[in-house]
Amino acid sequence: MIEQYRIVLRNCGVIDPDSLDDYIKQYGYQALGKTLAEMTPADVVAEIEGAGLRGRGGGGFPTGFKWKIAAQQKSDTKFVVCNADEGDPGAFMDRSVIEGDPHSIIEAMAIAGYAIGASMGYVYVRAEYPLAIERLNRAIDKAKEKGLLGDNILGSDFSFDLEIKFGAGAFVCGEETSLIHSIEGYRGEPTTKPPFPAVEGLFGKPTIVNNVETFANVPAIILKGKDWFRSIGTESSPGTKVFALAGKINNTGLIEVPMGTTINQIIFEIGGGIPNGKKAKAIQTGGPSGGCIPVKYFDTAIDYESLKALESMMGSGGMIVLDEDTCIVDTAKFYLDFTVDESCGKCTPCRIGNKRLLELLEKVTNGTADENTLNDIQSLSQVIKDTSLCGLGQTSPNPVLSTLKFFPEEYKEHIVDKKCSAFVCKELYQYVINDSCVGCTLCSKKCPVSCIEGEVKGVHIIVQDDCIKCGKCYEVCKFNSVDLVPGGLSNV
Repeated sequence: MIEQYRIVLRNCGVIDPDSLDDYIKQYGYQALGKTLAEMTPADVVAEIEGAGLRGRGGGGFPTGFKWKIAAQQKSDTKFVVCNADEGDPGAFMDRSVIEGDPHSIIEAMAIAGYAIGASMGYVYVRAEYPLAIERLNRAIDKAKEKGLLGDNILGSDFSFDLEIKFGAGAFVCGEETSLIHSIEGYRGEPTTKPPFPAVEGLFGKPTIVNNVETFANVPAIILKGKDWFRSIGTESSPGTKVFALAGKINNTGLIEVPMGTTINQIIFEIGGGIPNGKKAKAIQTGGPSGGCIPVKYFDTAIDYESLKALESMMGSGGMIVLDEDTCIVDTAKFYLDFTVDESCGKCTPCRIGNKRLLELLEKVTNGTADENTLNDIQSLSQVIKDTSLCGLGQTSPNPVLSTLKFFPEEYKEHIVDKKCSAFVCKELYQYVINDSCVGCTLCSKKCPVSCIEGEVKGVHIIVQDDCIKCGKCYEVCKFNSVDLVPGGLSNV
């Protein structure tokens, strides 16, 4: 039985998040004290780099290397930014950490400021997280009262302050250059790199941007050492990862497991398997930037490289379990529709290309696609990946490409057979009343659009042109007289 291992979530649910004393009792601010008393900025950077900590926001970029680049820059002003703008559907890791352990983020950002020579930090947090914002504000005030933030922290020569900035609900602001522009007061749009923010970021100054989960690892690494951290996880991906487990799974919620844990272990040991005796079909990781991994790869040990090899990605940590009743094409369309809504519109491949790609998927799900449509989807997806300005556009076709690769038969079923076996795509199935109907009229009374005709005690019929396929007749019939027929009108 695989066991969870808490590093990021070590204090969540254990301490009162509004109590500084509770945090201190759990070794809080000892890492900051050790940093200021015993370590030089170069020592801190070397410790984080030696630990192999990689960015937990999705890209997996080496955190220590990013800090080293920023530390090397000659500038009178530098900044530390915490990206708490998680926007993936089903993701709530950052919110839970800030709500349950806000001081860990404050401590980590102060350590990062010392390491790179920054005196100011910003937490860019979703405005839709009022409780997280409230607790973080209180934690900042209490840290300042105790000399853990502000001028001459813990009696040292190091000064560091924090300010909260609210996100305006734009998914693209999870991308670091868009986030930086939003803090500056501009529209949240990406810019090309280089220069990277570690060289030229917020207000043109060297800036490191890490997400909440990345920062939450820092105090533990400083206290326990890089070798301890490297002893957890895999060689290329040390440490743990927090996932938001959701979808068709018995046990939903946040989990934290060592890197290298398999998908099977997460779903069937920690997650408790699939409800209602259904079979697993796939798992979607990485949110709108990720892909769908089929059951045959569930023995895969999760790390950055293994998920990328399966046309998916770690992302911020969303995991959506899909069972046999899921339509894979509809799932790909759902994520692409999200990306189309969230595109900032700055570059043509993302703004227009994704809209055209969504239209092609809609043709597949409504039964109007032909066999050439798949080639169009494949080629357009590749163009969008290759030519989009930022990570949002470059990864937006991933759900489509991964499902095309691993579930081609479902696409062909929709296109050739005009059939959705999962009964999700409404244009590709219909409700039909069979000869066992006793004419009780219950279905016609419950139909919201009055599309069911027939006499009392006579067999009823559904007028297909008027049916909205709400399924109410199927639900209320007591005689199993309503059938769900795949393939559309031609199959009746």
